[in-house]
Amino acid sequence: MSKLQQLTQLSKFLAEGMQTIECYQHTIRSWFNRHTVQSFVSLFLISTFLSIAVASCSGSSSASKNDVKLKLVSFSVTKAAHDQIIPKFAQKWKQEHNQNVTFEQSYGGSVAQAAAVIAGSQEADIVHLALPLDVNKIALAGLIKSGWEIKAPRSGIVSRSVAAIVTREGNPKGINTWADLAKDGVKVIAANPKTSGIAIWEFLAFWGSVTLTGGDEAKALDYVTKVYKNTPILTKDAREASDLFFQKGQGDVLINYENEVILAGKNGTKLPYIVPQVNISIDNPVAVVDKNVDKHGTREIAQAFVDFLYSTEAQREFAKLQYRPVNPTVTQEVALQHSPIKTLFTSQDLGGWDIIQNKFFRDGAIFDKVQAANKA
Repeated sequence: MSKLQQLTQLSKFLAEGMQTIECYQHTIRSWFNRHTVQSFVSLFLISTFLSIAVASCSGSSSASKNDVKLKLVSFSVTKAAHDQIIPKFAQKWKQEHNQNVTFEQSYGGSVAQAAAVIAGSQEADIVHLALPLDVNKIALAGLIKSGWEIKAPRSGIVSRSVAAIVTREGNPKGINTWADLAKDGVKVIAANPKTSGIAIWEFLAFWGSVTLTGGDEAKALDYVTKVYKNTPILTKDAREASDLFFQKGQGDVLINYENEVILAGKNGTKLPYIVPQVNISIDNPVAVVDKNVDKHGTREIAQAFVDFLYSTEAQREFAKLQYRPVNPTVTQEVALQHSPIKTLFTSQDLGGWDIIQNKFFRDGAIFDKVQAANKA
């Protein structure tokens, strides 16, 4: 029953009480003075009414102050951004709702994170993943309503990047384009498409660099086979790939997010890198996990956090970490800090995510065949 309904019933009860006094006043008169009785009973009823109303309002006020926790599941390299954004959101929510909000956070390879959400080992209220394909998988499992991207701002994309090629000091292997990754004697550090979102973007960048510049699919298959032959280790996510290359000194070339490469440089592990002029728009989606927020009773605040991620304030935090923002105001503010791209293609240029998944990444598809050929 709503608070309005409760107050209406209480008002009705008070009115009926007054009618009862009028009806039986001739009986009461013989015992007490009419005015005294009416005043006493009326005050009693009013006092009761106000006490219940105040208690109801006090209960509401007390409930609004209860702490709430959100579970955010994201891909590995977003932690630095969320570390800045979450306190800003928590402060804003506290000011507006007088309620403390805390976040339980999980970071890892996007493909693996999506699988954990589907399995239920990660009961995410919100997912911020490396590619829409992973959110689509969660939706197919029934945890997110279909059409999530249609209902969301900017098709659900909240952060962007492009692919970058990092080399050793002085670029001793002469790596300047995607094609150079297939040269003999080049050791490439890349992630595994079975667990990592960046790995899928990497593969699509390799493939599109051929098919979207005049090459056919036979040529693209030959090229990616040679690149993965030069990739002896596939890491579980982008952060592990960075650590292997920067901290442990393995490999001649690292393929990673542009923003992750720049962040590594700011943290003291700066190496030369190339942003290829033919590149893929790496679009990172965010979504509320409908089934879980309804279970946890956190839909309102989860949606508020997602909306906040698109705000100028939050997008500036993404931009500080060299993401390419989706907020037009912030995009203009930071336009000069990003390398221009001559040919920027998207997942749609490769057929869209359903085709991409079936063609390249399902069991037995092109990526598995490339790996099998290299092992043979």
